[in-house]
Amino acid sequence: MSIEFQRDLQADGFPHEEIQKRITRSRERILSAPVVIILNLDMSEMDVYPDTKRKQAEYLMAVQSVANAGTQLLLAAHAEGLGGVWVCSPLFVPETIQRVLALPETWEPQAMLFVGYPAELPEARERKSIQEITLYP
Repeated sequence: MSIEFQRDLQADGFPHEEIQKRITRSRERILSAPVVIILNLDMSEMDVYPDTKRKQAEYLMAVQSVANAGTQLLLAAHAEGLGGVWVCSPLFVPETIQRVLALPETWEPQAMLFVGYPAELPEARERKSIQEITLYP
């Protein structure tokens, strides 16, 4: 995975030192996580439609289902006193993830969850108020 990551960072114009720093950090995060869960999408049991509009809607519904499952996993981990981090890097290298983990061809890697007991509890970030994110017609 680091070859693709390195190539992307080079294309983005990052200097060599920064590229190595980011690759090392990414590798350390993966290898130091007690549990890594790869969330995958599988369209093989979804409905099949002849038109593009419904095909796209069915695919989007599957993506949303994967995201919902990941959220539920993170909530369940939190309820058990575990920490979790959602990372979407598999979206950038799905073929590599499939090959390295010998995943079925129909599985599309969508996200990676790092789960474990947190070394520290970060301060809660400030959130926008409900008025800022709600539209009242």
